[in-house]
Amino acid sequence: MSAHSLKKIAIVGGGSAGWMAAIYLNKLLNHSVKNYHIQVIESPDIGIIGVGEATVHSIRFFFAAMGLDERELMTETNATFKTGIMFRNWMRPVRGETHEYFHPFEQQVSGKVIDISSSWFLNRRFEQERYDQGVCLSSHLIARGHCPKSMQSVPYQGVVPYGYHLDATLLAKFLRRKAVEAGVEHTEATVSDVLLSEHGVQAVIANGNQHSADFFIDCTGFRGLLIEKLRENNWNSFEDALPCNKAVAIQRDLPEGSPNPYTVATALTNGWAWQIDLVNRQGTGYVYDGNRLTREQAEQELREFLGEDAKILKSLHLDMKVGCRQEFWVKNCVAVGLAGGFIEPLESTGLHLINLGVGLLATHLSQVNPPQAIKDSYNRLMRGFYQDLKQFIVLHYCLTNRDDTEFWREAGKKAQYCPQLQELLGVWKYKICEFHDLAGSYSTTFTDENYRFILYGMQHYPELSLATNPAEQSAIAAELEGLVKKALIHSLPQREYLQRLKNL
Repeated sequence: MSAHSLKKIAIVGGGSAGWMAAIYLNKLLNHSVKNYHIQVIESPDIGIIGVGEATVHSIRFFFAAMGLDERELMTETNATFKTGIMFRNWMRPVRGETHEYFHPFEQQVSGKVIDISSSWFLNRRFEQERYDQGVCLSSHLIARGHCPKSMQSVPYQGVVPYGYHLDATLLAKFLRRKAVEAGVEHTEATVSDVLLSEHGVQAVIANGNQHSADFFIDCTGFRGLLIEKLRENNWNSFEDALPCNKAVAIQRDLPEGSPNPYTVATALTNGWAWQIDLVNRQGTGYVYDGNRLTREQAEQELREFLGEDAKILKSLHLDMKVGCRQEFWVKNCVAVGLAGGFIEPLESTGLHLINLGVGLLATHLSQVNPPQAIKDSYNRLMRGFYQDLKQFIVLHYCLTNRDDTEFWREAGKKAQYCPQLQELLGVWKYKICEFHDLAGSYSTTFTDENYRFILYGMQHYPELSLATNPAEQSAIAAELEGLVKKALIHSLPQREYLQRLKNL
């Protein structure tokens, strides 16, 4: 492509969404020949929300594909490793103790003739251990404070799959620096107006200057500054199924014994609290139903949960739009990140959805003004991705037996808003959840493996009545035990690994 025909992409908004979009599209579209001039227009006055400071494990593949050095990424974002999420208090106490279960990123250890999930039930292992403890390695690593790596581990690989806990604001700065070094134009300015034409967005006005482009990406967060101008009635709300629409976030000093290599999600009276350990602090917050609690009540409950000894650094209240666009791509503009949709951060899918949106755009943006069929394809897939994640999050709520508040009594009824899930829950009373049950869906990261951890962690057990071979069951348990010993040998305690990483 000659210089005079160079096309321009303008990304309005920075943050994780804007800079992930910039670095990805620049890498793909301009890796050998410069096909597009990419500009990020970022307001210095509008802060980054950064509610979610945890990721799913697949974000490693994004960072690796972008050619980012993992050690540099971690040190510049105060990152720690995350091998999964510990859920606490999502059901009534069990034998007088707080109910808890762990959802790791890894696949279950495979059985020989019979799958390990069936073996676990048939051998009545649920009488002595949690499901995650009986089928995977990560539960045993975190019980000893181990991260998924040794100092000899190659970048982006470990003994089990892992994600990160990181500072979202520092991540945006890190990606911005890398994108600018690679040729992306960075303009610091606040957009005050959007100029439209019959083709979509013609230009944005920022600090008195007009910025035109052939294609625009809206990364302006919940405001949806561009996409809102292009189509009315373009929001599909999920609040009937997922009523938590507010959050209060608090940063505090790291508690003793931290940082943990896992996220904690503890159910409270009208929602749940997250705890995410970075190397320098802990990020906490309460995601709650704003129709049942005031801001003051929510913050008070979170502070009581954290305890009087918690050294609070700062707090922030957030309003959240739960749902997604009916059309993410309208004319010459695509909404990415919070501008496109939001699922409450229970499974840390914020960066994952940005990655999906940008990756899908890269394959669909074969020309600067593709036909409507391409836009329809993008919109169909993105809607499907959000609906799939909505169903998975609802699964966490609808299996509860808590009835101590109206919020939790209603939570047990939420499967009605996901017809496929409601049907499958009936099936899963009598059989193991398997791949074929969910095949053909829009799953992008959570498969039957993940469903099993939630189902059985929430004690939605199937009724199985097969005859069993005790020797075979013992062999499967012994295999897991041997793998656990190897994993512990080939991994380091999280605190030790991070200290060594810092001193390299």
